[in-house]
Amino acid sequence: MSQPAAPFRRLAIIGIGLIGSSIARAARQWGQAAEIVCADLSETHRQQAVALGVVDAAFADAAEAVRGADLVILCVPLGAYGAVAQAMAPGLGAGTLVSDVGSSKQSVLRDVAPHLPPGVAFIPGHPVAGTEHSGPAAGFATLFQGRWCILTPPEGSDPAQLERLHGFWSAFGSKVEVMDARHHDLVLAITSHVPHLIAYNIVGTADDLQTVTQSEVIKYSAGGFRDFTRIAASDPTMWRDVFLNNKEAVLDMLQRFTEDLTALQRAIRWDDGETLFKLFSRTRAIRRAIIDAGQETAAPDFGRTGDGKQ
Repeated sequence: MSQPAAPFRRLAIIGIGLIGSSIARAARQWGQAAEIVCADLSETHRQQAVALGVVDAAFADAAEAVRGADLVILCVPLGAYGAVAQAMAPGLGAGTLVSDVGSSKQSVLRDVAPHLPPGVAFIPGHPVAGTEHSGPAAGFATLFQGRWCILTPPEGSDPAQLERLHGFWSAFGSKVEVMDARHHDLVLAITSHVPHLIAYNIVGTADDLQTVTQSEVIKYSAGGFRDFTRIAASDPTMWRDVFLNNKEAVLDMLQRFTEDLTALQRAIRWDDGETLFKLFSRTRAIRRAIIDAGQETAAPDFGRTGDGKQ
């Protein structure tokens, strides 16, 4: 009995790092594309991707990679989107579906849409998954299983193309949600962006302390600080671009966080144990809700293993 045809003939991934290589592996494992190619400026990444069997071919030129593709996914830092969209535009054909994996969606619509030729469908996306590792070798096919993938189709998007993209991510085991780009940016500012900024800051503060040597910071790292360092080890280029491209929502959430932090400072200063206990009880309930929703595990060390894949 013959195998059913893959939903997409040619999948072109622009940027073959952790997320890009994971998409390629997942698409191959679950039969979502007959041919998988990539474009990447790094010759090392291109060679690794081919050698690992992650892609069928790798190109330095984005336009060459997308030629003949019916699905293109941008997996580059947000700051490069405009230039990449402009570079690949000559290779795009009518009927091609273009998406991405960026953590900010309003900026993606702003930077990519103007460069796409007529007849090309553009539906931004954001798989809420990742690790602190990078490069083609860091990817794995199960990265998106049980994780959310948010799609933010602009007004007037083709329902059939949205359904195709929805099916693509669902095939990986992702839980797919559709929402407005502005709402996405606000939600992700508090659930992802600000926590990353806090992690970067607190680890930087520990590094700056002259009264505590670096060896002591590492030696006595308890679970809280250790988890901050895991987040703070995330790709610096990607996160620099996230904060610069979702600045309004991030600054709004930071202002609210600062106000709440000031209230905590006041409670500690005035020995207001009742206020502290009420907050800690409320936040503990949120942790339990996250576990119940399947977004984390109650296992020791949050169920994380030494391979960085959880």
